[in-house]
Amino acid sequence: MALELVTKGKAFIYNGMKSKVYFSDLKATTKRNLFKKLEELLEKVKIKSRIKPHRPVAIKLHFGERGNTAFIRPIFLRVIVDKVKEYKGLPFLTDTTTLYKGSRSEAVTHLTTAILNGFDYSVVGAPLIIADGIYGNTFVRVKINQRIYKEVSIAAEIDHADSLISVAHYKCHELSGFGGTLKNIGMGCAAKDGKLSQHSNLSPKVNSELCIGCGDCVAWCPGAAISLKNKKAVFNSEKCIGCGECPTICQRGAIDLQWDENMADFQKKMVEYTYGVLKEKREKTIFINFITQVSPECDCYPFADVPIVADIGILASTDPVAIDQASTDLVNQQPGNSLSKLKSGLEPGGDKLRGLFPEVDWTIQLQYAQKLGLGQRDYELIKI
Repeated sequence: MALELVTKGKAFIYNGMKSKVYFSDLKATTKRNLFKKLEELLEKVKIKSRIKPHRPVAIKLHFGERGNTAFIRPIFLRVIVDKVKEYKGLPFLTDTTTLYKGSRSEAVTHLTTAILNGFDYSVVGAPLIIADGIYGNTFVRVKINQRIYKEVSIAAEIDHADSLISVAHYKCHELSGFGGTLKNIGMGCAAKDGKLSQHSNLSPKVNSELCIGCGDCVAWCPGAAISLKNKKAVFNSEKCIGCGECPTICQRGAIDLQWDENMADFQKKMVEYTYGVLKEKREKTIFINFITQVSPECDCYPFADVPIVADIGILASTDPVAIDQASTDLVNQQPGNSLSKLKSGLEPGGDKLRGLFPEVDWTIQLQYAQKLGLGQRDYELIKI
């Protein structure tokens, strides 16, 4: 039975039908390799109808922190790029800058890291664009009028793109339990101030032992919230506008973020940002999850630990909630890897995410996303 989707206001309304999630395992033959199966998945979600000829198509993924090895292989992105080009779209690969000080905290080192990780034009066939500018402050304010946020800061080039294809590596996460489509969009498409708002309610702090009083942060701060006192930077929390740019500007690593947000509110904030990203792109989005190398930590870490389960496959859908629910169910159905960090839930059907992070209720993001009308948790898994 076909899924009938009606757009009402800015929410998805499902007529009592299950959302379709298409699934390919990783079995392959000489006549039908994984590239062919990925192409089939893209056709199943009707990629042609979701892009316009000669209009930009943002392919949102995680390029992987330098040193990480669990991110999606670039050669799979080439398949998606070529399919977009086949239907005359203008694809570009994109991500946003990070809050923490690492190899992706501003656009130059982020692009360098992406290329070092294999996302070069000669491999993927598309340009790379960091969607929120050099320092993460290029964004569009999108009004959403939800419970937590009235408006959200979305990376400008993602907002300006005509279509969006989310390509997420499904993995575990210490605040949301797992990172899939909702996190790839809600956190991954937020500008730097949006990321800070999702993680923290406090202004950054200065490590006085590392601060040399150079004044770079004072000159940069758009809210004039930083000053020098006794040759050390100090914050005025009342003036801090929460842009999240100062840790990137400080070359000594003397400015730290205060990660104080609780698990439940973090997930809800992330989902409201997802709502903002998708607000004007309801019928112009595709969601793909790779359940491979399911690492116990996010790809933002400069390493990838032993996967918690064996590789499972690739999923595609037009429902961001259903694809994350299906991905989590598939992971939990597998026997856990006893050589990994997983300490409980190793049996088939056991909650692998709770086995890593017992205090994290990962269902919150799915429940709240369904409540906001982003999709539904009830799905039909269709194996191709």
